[in-house]
Amino acid sequence: MTGFLVGGHGQSRANELQDTPAVKGQDLLQPAGRRTGVHEAQTALAALAAITTHIGLVATQNTTYNDPADLAHRLSSLDLLSGGRAAWNIVTTDNAWTGANFRRGGYLDHADRYTHAEAFVETAKRIWDAHGDGAVRRVRHDGQHYSVDVTPRLPRSAQYLPVLFQAGDSPEGRDFAARQADVIFSAHPQLDDALAFRKDIVERTVRAGRGANDVKIMPASEFILAATPREATEKKAWVRELQIGPQQAIAYLEQFWGRELSGYDPDGPLPDIDPVVEETSETRGSGFHGAKARQLADQWRAEARDKGLSIRQFVSAKTSRGDSSFTGSYAEVADRLAEYARTGAVDGFNISPWLIPSGLDDIVNHLVPALQDRGVYPTEYAGSTLRQNLGLGTPTRSPEPAASEAAAGAAR
Repeated sequence: MTGFLVGGHGQSRANELQDTPAVKGQDLLQPAGRRTGVHEAQTALAALAAITTHIGLVATQNTTYNDPADLAHRLSSLDLLSGGRAAWNIVTTDNAWTGANFRRGGYLDHADRYTHAEAFVETAKRIWDAHGDGAVRRVRHDGQHYSVDVTPRLPRSAQYLPVLFQAGDSPEGRDFAARQADVIFSAHPQLDDALAFRKDIVERTVRAGRGANDVKIMPASEFILAATPREATEKKAWVRELQIGPQQAIAYLEQFWGRELSGYDPDGPLPDIDPVVEETSETRGSGFHGAKARQLADQWRAEARDKGLSIRQFVSAKTSRGDSSFTGSYAEVADRLAEYARTGAVDGFNISPWLIPSGLDDIVNHLVPALQDRGVYPTEYAGSTLRQNLGLGTPTRSPEPAASEAAAGAAR
């Protein structure tokens, strides 16, 4: 395995920060003290670059509400300032509540989001590739949603261009990653599923004209570790109880009910009132798309009643990571991961710490040394750039668009 990537704050082989371009509609129901803010990712990572030397710096950035020339320039700046450690987690958005921040509403159809994203990424790659052969090339793109005519202002970094991450489990998302990404985040951490996912991604990558191992795979996982299996099991129960407090439980249901529920007892039954809307939609977030709020509430109330669960117990069960969690002793989990390395199922893990930052201590202080003892985790960095430390080769130069395509763009 090449290493771990940490979602949120933390120190490991790479660090990923998300960026949220809008406050979700249901979050506006929360009192100000109960809302959480998210710093702009590249600004925070630039500060982190100044006090670190090896870890990768992964910024989640949206293709729908950014401009390719501007984003390419900002990522180039981070890449140069960090000595070749920058990366871009490519995401798309098509919901109206984000679009409202940009005076566009839900202007991008759901079916078009990957088409738009691919044109965006290809344009960014051409901008990064424009320095070479002793000259700087002018980059032009004339598409459905934006036009670009730019001469890049920055040279290539030590790793040539930022590492590209992508998370998408749909057939379209997997194909997009096979064509464009260096690393794909997976939702398949269990060994059998991970092997099947690896096989599928390799087949798609080869069909896209790339090498079989050109896309590294990092499933999202949570690690709850202790000295003995029994202690780890007890710790997991303790973690689950603490992760969902009274306010978190109520806030979770408020997302689906679309109304304030602070008057309800977290240790009592689910609300007996109905949600404020019958049909939910993408305007409240992708998790609600196509859902019938009242039908869902009825199902949840029946489930909680049959199982004798309070609001807090019910929400804790719903939000548990289940199969995404690795729970056990340090030696036990290290043996499991050694099998992942032996079979080539994954290239690393995208960790969601159960507690920030101390949730990483057991991994850094105990699990990593156990993996190194088994010969399945590096004992030193392979190089100074993120691309080197992930075992990625230097990317090939992006081709110029065909003359007919350029002429068509000029005609428009």
